Amino acid sequence: MTTTIALAGKGGVGKTTVAGMVIKYLAQNRAGSILAIDADPSSNLNMVLGLELEWTVGEIREDMLAQVKSSLAAGGAAMGALAGGMTKRDYLDYHIRSAMAEGERFDLIAMGRGEGPGCYCAVNHNLREVIDSLSRHYAYVVIDNEAGMEHLSRRTTRDVDHLLVVSDPTQRGLVAAQRIADLSRSLDIHVENVHLILNRVPEGELPPPLRVEVEKTGLPLLGVIPADAELMSFEFSGRPLVELGDESPVYRAVAALMESLGV
Repeated sequence: MTTTIALAGKGGVGKTTVAGMVIKYLAQNRAGSILAIDADPSSNLNMVLGLELEWTVGEIREDMLAQVKSSLAAGGAAMGALAGGMTKRDYLDYHIRSAMAEGERFDLIAMGRGEGPGCYCAVNHNLREVIDSLSRHYAYVVIDNEAGMEHLSRRTTRDVDHLLVVSDPTQRGLVAAQRIADLSRSLDIHVENVHLILNRVPEGELPPPLRVEVEKTGLPLLGVIPADAELMSFEFSGRPLVELGDESPVYRAVAALMESLGV
């Protein structure tokens, strides 16, 4: 059975960093393979994981549609046909598998840019089938979402066991976190558990006024992650964050959160 963990949060709160630490924890402490899905159009989870990224799903999708349009313009076969008679599903399956970045304990698929003009309903249906088919072969799937959770809303990923909503320690961040949590409940997907994580908390302690604001959101606070100078030095140098030592306060905090989830 696959356990799916999705992370969401407004831009700049460090959710990709948290996603990287979750993957590091699973790789070091849990048996089974891990699939990371970068569903943020900025596509930088590969840098956190130290993996090279050649293609994104968005680029594969656009390339496929361009081939379909070219075939139609040349008087080719019916809509949906590709060169050599390959179906859309087979085309996506082959190229997504080929574009997957592979690590020792985890693999990565990047969704990439959003959709251009036109109807993508049929393509998204095929994408969902391909990615769900891939996901079933992994013990864990970790999804780094953009704030609007576009790929979850289009159901291009399977349902979610744990949605981790990441916020910085500000009232504005908490308002955004609550809106994201509310959005997740309105989507046509099943989210088993929703948790709040506060990132970059000075000294790892919440000021009383902020604790009051956390309670107002109604979201269960899974825990806090401290601000850390060593992590910032990794960010400045471009060094993969998964190379942070196990003694890192950030990694230790995320490991404790995962233990409390029972993952």
